[in-house]
Order: sequence, then structure tokens, then C-alpha cells
Amino acid sequence: MADLFEAAAGTAALERREARRKLGFRMRGFGDRFFGVLTLGLGLLILSILCGLALALILGSAASIQKFGLRFIISTDWDPANDVYGALPFIYGTVVSSLIALLIAAPLSVGTALYLSETAPEWLSRRVGFMVELLAAIPSVVYGLWGIFVLGPWLRDYVEPVLGEGLGFLPLFTGPRISVSMLCAGVLLAIMVLPYIASVCTDVFRAVPRTQREAALALGATRWEMVQIAVLPYGRSGIIGAIILGLGRALGETIAVAMVIGNRPEISASLFAPSATLASVIANEFAEATSSLYLSSLMELGLVLLAVGLLLNVAARVLVLNAKRGEGEAR
Repeated sequence: MADLFEAAAGTAALERREARRKLGFRMRGFGDRFFGVLTLGLGLLILSILCGLALALILGSAASIQKFGLRFIISTDWDPANDVYGALPFIYGTVVSSLIALLIAAPLSVGTALYLSETAPEWLSRRVGFMVELLAAIPSVVYGLWGIFVLGPWLRDYVEPVLGEGLGFLPLFTGPRISVSMLCAGVLLAIMVLPYIASVCTDVFRAVPRTQREAALALGATRWEMVQIAVLPYGRSGIIGAIILGLGRALGETIAVAMVIGNRPEISASLFAPSATLASVIANEFAEATSSLYLSSLMELGLVLLAVGLLLNVAARVLVLNAKRGEGEAR
């Protein structure tokens, strides 16, 4: 009899354990399904925000699109008094100022990142890295004020005369010298995007396996040769992504650029001349829009800026994928 009771108790315990195991499987399955639905919803939320933003800009710019069509993109006229609008001067100003910023910031950022990750001692790398990242925390309006009162006059009095004397045969460095100009906006943007590019590049270089560095040094490579053959090729895709991130930041900057670029809706070959960007003209003139077509044209400028940003992200994705494919073939 005792054996029967023990066998029955053991069977009951096994059944309870099996029931708890099945319940645990069901709960884990429910958690996986809930997590999948939650992440899907968050992804669709981001997509819906982007689509809603694009739809709002399209509806808001419908009057401008209907009246000007594609001529809005290629026209250089911007005359609110006569309700004639064209976006080309602002597209030109946005592209040129961003390219100036990248030409200055990209090599400085990569060099800073290499110093922080490869050369500087640990105690100094932490402190200098913190100071570089601190540049990203400075408000745009502070950069703008500094650009007006310090950077602009310094470029006008010391840099532009040297450029004019040495490279004055180029149209880029001709014309009168004033403190608000395309060059000033480009240099200010370079300072603003430098911490973003440098921080990402630093993390990319620190992610390079130590064995690659040690192998290059063991084969007799100098420190620079080690960086050249072991670090830079490994982080090429990350460098491209960081530069594209900085370019996106430069394209969308508003207040600081509006304060130092001069806000003149003209296309000039000279970097010493004032200009305007898509973001700066929207910030400066949105409150002054007195007609529905004026407001619609400003909304279309925002739509153009959104399209430029989307194309930039697509191009960045293609470049990064190509760089990763090249890294894989090299390995």
C-alpha cells in the first residue's frame, strides 16, 4: 500500500512539473509575441510620423506646387512683393555651406579621433574626448552669437585677405570682404559638426580588435603604418557613416547659420558674399509670410529640405554597404 501511495505521489509531482513547464513555455511564447508586436508598432509609429510630416508639407505647399511646378526648383527668383518664388539660391547655399563644413570638419574629426584612440594616454584621451563632446552641447544660438562677434570679424580681417591675395585668381575668393558670408557659415558649421563626426569615429577606431594592431606592429610596422593598414580600413564604413551624420547635421542647421550667412537670396561664386540656406530662409521669413502663396512656398522649401535629407540617408546607406562589402572582400 505504501508503495502505491509513493508511486501516486511521484506521478502527481511529475504531472505538476510538466504542467508548470508547459505554462512556462506558453508564457515565454506570449512574451516573445508581445515583444514582436511592440517593436513592430514602434517601427510603424516612426514610419507614420515621417509619412505624416511629408503629407503635411505636401498639403501645405500644394498652392506653390500647382503654380510653379518644377520651375520652383530651378528658378532663382525670390520676390515676395510680387509673389514670385524660386528655391535654387537656397538649395545652392545649403549645399555649398555644408560642403565647406565637411571639407574642414572631416579631416579634423578623423585626426582627432585617431589621436584619442591611438596616440593619447588614457587619462588625456578621456579629458580631451569629454571636451570634444562638450562642443555638441552648446546651443546653436550661442554659436551664432560667437560667429557674429568673433568668428566673422576674424575671418574678414585675417583669413579672407590672405585667401584673396593667394587665390584671388579663383572666383571663389574674390569680392568685398564682410563678416557675414558663405565662408563664415561654412566654418561655423564645421565647428558644430566636428564633435559628432569625431565621437563616432573614435568609437569606431576603438572597436578595432587589438590583435590587428599587435599583428601589424609585430611585423615591423610603425605606428602610422599600423593605423594605415589595420585601423583605417577596418573602420572605413564607420567613417563614412560619421561623415554622412555630420552632413545631415549641417544641412538642417538653422539659427546659427541664419545669424552669420547674410540671408541674401542670390547665387554668387564668391565665398565672401552673403547667401542663404533652406533652413535659414524658413526661420527668417515664416513669421513674415503675408500671403497664402508665400506661406506655401516656404512650406515647399521645407519639403525640399526633407527630400534632400531622405536622399542623403539613402546615399549613406549605399555607401556604408559598399564599404562593408569592400572590407569583407579585403579580409
